[in-house]
Amino acid sequence: MVANNSRSLQEQLKQRDIFPFIGVYEVFSASIAAKYYDGILISGFSFAASFYGLPDIGFIAWSDIIAFVQRIKTVLPHAYILVDIDDGYVDPEVACHVVTMLESIGAAGVIIEDQKRPRRCGHFDGKLLMDLDEFIDKLKKKFATRKELFVVARTDASELDEIIRRAQAFAEVGADAILADGIKDLEVIRTLKTKVDKPLVFNQIAGGKSPACSLTELKDAGVSLVNYSTPCLFTAQEGIERYMQSLKEKDGLLLKQQVGVPECTALLQENLALINKG
Repeated sequence: MVANNSRSLQEQLKQRDIFPFIGVYEVFSASIAAKYYDGILISGFSFAASFYGLPDIGFIAWSDIIAFVQRIKTVLPHAYILVDIDDGYVDPEVACHVVTMLESIGAAGVIIEDQKRPRRCGHFDGKLLMDLDEFIDKLKKKFATRKELFVVARTDASELDEIIRRAQAFAEVGADAILADGIKDLEVIRTLKTKVDKPLVFNQIAGGKSPACSLTELKDAGVSLVNYSTPCLFTAQEGIERYMQSLKEKDGLLLKQQVGVPECTALLQENLALINKG
C-alpha cells in the first residue's frame, strides 16, 4: 500500500462530497484522530501551543514544522496530511524550501496565508494583510517549486469585496483551493462559490468567529474541505484541567477512568507496529 500524496488528495476531492481534516498538536493526538479520520491537519494554533507553549503569532520555525510532519508521517504513512505554514515563514525562498521539504516527506498539501507579520489567529481582530501583488509573487514562486503538492491559498481579508478580489487572484495563478478565514456567515462561502471555480475550505474552531456547522451544512453551502483546527488541543486542555482539579480536591487519590496503562500502551504498540512494518 503506497503512502498517500498530493495526487491522491486531488483524486479524493473528486470522489468525496466533503473532506474533513482534524487538527492535531502532537503525534499521540494524531494517532487517536487517525482512528476516526484519514485527514490530519497540522494546525499552527495547536502546534505553537503544544511545542512552545505560546500563542500562534509567528513563533513557529519552519524546521520544527518539517520535523513534526515527518514524525507523524512515519507513524501514519497513509494519512492525508495538510500543513499550515503561515505566510511561508516570511521569505519566498524559505517558503519554496519548505514546500520542497514537505512534498519530499509525503505531505498532501499546505495552507499559506496573506497575513503580514506580526500575525494573529485568523479569528482575532487586528490582522494585517500583505500587499496582494507581494503575496501573488510568493504563490507563483511556490507553484514553480512544487511538483504535485496541493496548495490552499488563504486570505484573512474581512470585507466580502476584498475576499472575492483576493480569492480570484489566487485562483488565477494556480491555487488548488481557497480558504477565507474568520468569516462570520456562510453566505460568504455561498457568494464566493459563484465567483471562484476552485474548491473552498472552511475553518472550524471552537470559540472562533465562524459559526459551528455540520458537514452536511457546509457541503450544501459549497465547501469541499473542512479544517477542524483545535479539537484535540482544546479537549486535552479541558480534560487535564478537570483531572488536575479533581486530583487536588481528592488529596491526590487517582480517579477511576477509562484509559490506563493497557489502553494507552495498546495504541502506542499499534504505532510501533506500523513503523516496523515500513
